Amino acid sequence: MTDSQLIREIKDGNVQIYNELMRRYERKILAFIFHMLKNTQMEAIAEDLCNETFYKAYRSLHSFREIEASFSTWLYTIARNTVLSELRKNKSVQVSLEQSGLTPHASFDAMPEQAMLRNEKVTMVREAINSLPEKQRSALILREYDQMDYQEIANILGQTVSSVKSLLFRARASVKLQLDPYFSEPIFEESKG
Repeated sequence: MTDSQLIREIKDGNVQIYNELMRRYERKILAFIFHMLKNTQMEAIAEDLCNETFYKAYRSLHSFREIEASFSTWLYTIARNTVLSELRKNKSVQVSLEQSGLTPHASFDAMPEQAMLRNEKVTMVREAINSLPEKQRSALILREYDQMDYQEIANILGQTVSSVKSLLFRARASVKLQLDPYFSEPIFEESKG
């Protein structure tokens, strides 16, 4: 069954099949919410916010119109708004990735050098993404992690496609600028004498 068929069935009173819609999108929505909460030390509530998203979607399903957006776009919009609402409630919560306990910890003995370098690079990329303004961060996550097209991102963020492209350009440029010193090849000069 397609999303449209499931939604029609649910609107016609077969509410039990809403679980099928949840099953289809739960992992993606949870991952999206988790990424949005990454630098706030609020990752523990990602699952609660995911459940709240699906609850809000269920309660508003009667107002969903496929003509305006796909179900997934509509659902991501609800998830984004739910997270932003929660972040506004807890505005004082600003914690770095290191403080959140999400960085990998290992001694030099326990982990090969390559794995440590890879983890360090992943941490730097996360920090760079987390430092972006909210709309740039959301656009980048939706495009790079969730592989959404520009139109879907525009619908979720309430922007035009050209605005999304601009947000992504600025986000990528900012991340590149932050990471260039770490990923460019160092030039070593031989010491004289």
